[in-house]
Amino acid sequence: MAAPKDPRPCSIADALALVGEKYSLLVLREVCLGNGRFDQLVRNIGAPRDVLAARLRRLVEAGILTKRVYSERPQRFEYRPTQAGLELEPVLMTLKEWGDRHLRQGTDLPMVVEHVCGHELVPRVTCSACGATVRHEDLTAHPQAPGWTVSGPTAV
Repeated sequence: MAAPKDPRPCSIADALALVGEKYSLLVLREVCLGNGRFDQLVRNIGAPRDVLAARLRRLVEAGILTKRVYSERPQRFEYRPTQAGLELEPVLMTLKEWGDRHLRQGTDLPMVVEHVCGHELVPRVTCSACGATVRHEDLTAHPQAPGWTVSGPTAV
């Protein structure tokens, strides 16, 4: 069997191909905050209008956002997260927390997110089976793609 010529099959790579571009994640941030109108998105994200329109189209086509008319004359749309879009919100919160901790060192935070319990949200990834906080040293990868090991493609 010849070694694969393509990069490692990976759900992370697949997700990044869809939402890994800066403006896509910022669109998700805004629609999760309730700012789904095009003019709000342009103002709050700072993306060029044509780039923003392309990202919105792609996110709608991928089923991450829905588009609905809120004005007939002139016709205007707003964007809302689908269930798939809402499932990306914890990813955004984890990125926010990482940025707060490593890029801002906890000072001058641009936003604090409050959980329903009344406390500031500090997201943690936990194992759904045992509830333990996920730590690098506790993980073992088991590649499932044929022809691949953890270290790379298998030899011929």
